[in-house]
Amino acid sequence: MKNRLPTGRLLDMTQGKPLGLILRFAVPLFIGNIFQQLYSMADTMVVGHHLGDQALAAIGATASLFSLIINFAGGLNNGYGIVVTQRFGSHDTRQMKQAIAGMLVLNVAAALVLTTLALICLRPLMTFMNTPAAVFDQAYRYMVIIFAGMAATMGYNLFAAILRAFGNSRSPLYFLILSSLLNILLDVLFVMVFSMGIGGAALATVLAQTVSAVLCGGYVVKYYREYLPEPSDFRVPKRILRNLFTMGFSMALMSSLVDLGSVFFIRANNMLGEAMITAYAAGRKLLIIMIQPQSTIATANSTFIAQNWGARKPDRIRTALRQSLLLELGWSFFASTVIFLFGAGLIRLTTGTEDPRIISSAVLSLRIHFAMFPVLGMLFCIRTALQAMGQKLAPVLSSGIELGMKILSANLFIPHLGFLGTCITEPITWGLMVIFLSTVYLSRRKALFASLSSVN
Repeated sequence: MKNRLPTGRLLDMTQGKPLGLILRFAVPLFIGNIFQQLYSMADTMVVGHHLGDQALAAIGATASLFSLIINFAGGLNNGYGIVVTQRFGSHDTRQMKQAIAGMLVLNVAAALVLTTLALICLRPLMTFMNTPAAVFDQAYRYMVIIFAGMAATMGYNLFAAILRAFGNSRSPLYFLILSSLLNILLDVLFVMVFSMGIGGAALATVLAQTVSAVLCGGYVVKYYREYLPEPSDFRVPKRILRNLFTMGFSMALMSSLVDLGSVFFIRANNMLGEAMITAYAAGRKLLIIMIQPQSTIATANSTFIAQNWGARKPDRIRTALRQSLLLELGWSFFASTVIFLFGAGLIRLTTGTEDPRIISSAVLSLRIHFAMFPVLGMLFCIRTALQAMGQKLAPVLSSGIELGMKILSANLFIPHLGFLGTCITEPITWGLMVIFLSTVYLSRRKALFASLSSVN
């Protein structure tokens, strides 16, 4: 039975102008993503300025391993969140509560398994990645602390996904601002005052993420209690549980295939020496910052599409996808201009390095990546749209393309071209993935939208 959900702290995107709703949802999400990036940026700046290039290399040498585990956990909740969002869009309160119940159970299980596996496998994985001996111990100390606090990261992703399903992207922003400021304060305190080294930077990140999770969870319980599952809702129907698991696992697998490829990719780059490790890490930080608006637009578009998919409104989905693509391209051209003009200065600012080899290599990486930045925006938008429509296989297969390209690069491009091989791998990959996903979407859109229209 369908019940009308009350208004207030909810944003129903099945009514109103698509562009206005997407921007209303995206702006707080964008600001929140920027503050979330301050976690890692604060680590980079404090570590780089206070502990030096070698400590920065220790973080950069394991960056892909960190992403592999954390993004897998995040992918699970993104997938679960799509199922909840679709139930919200259909105004089916009972099924929405059951989906949230299944989401909670699956998160507890995933947190236990992923934390245990990450800690057990960390040292062998770092050895496989050719982590330089000079930075191995520092990198290991940093990653142990980060992985030990993984449950906090998953907790925040869980509650934030629930809020986003309800159309609320503003509340998580407030918690992220507070925890980001706390992270910076703790970075300075642990690293510069207490001289705790790179472990202090990791501990600051974990504690700040724990605060985010606790505050976000408390907010959900206080203001959305009537939408949260009751004991009877934990008897989740098999079809909902199956949908949660397959959607969550497909998005997690998509993320992990990308990051698994990066493990091979970074392993090859690590053989180029500390200077190139640092250059890649420095350029990567700026790339991730500039990606945030693209990611935000894609996430907002995904939420809009998922709600309207549940409400069975194909015309609104088509309109939103077109408008989101235009937003992606507009930001991409702006960001590319900024990087080409001010890249070197931004590298100096974020790392504190004055090594000309590191700076020139990082700038080269940035310019090659940002030349293809508009293509990356298209990739984000099309991929998240397909996921929101319940298409699980195509996004995973696109990530398989990225895995294959990074393995190819590790065995061919980087050994023969050096750091230039590192720089060209991802831009080429983005182009191939956009071609594949665009072909899938164009070939299936009539059937997908017809399936919605036929029920109306």
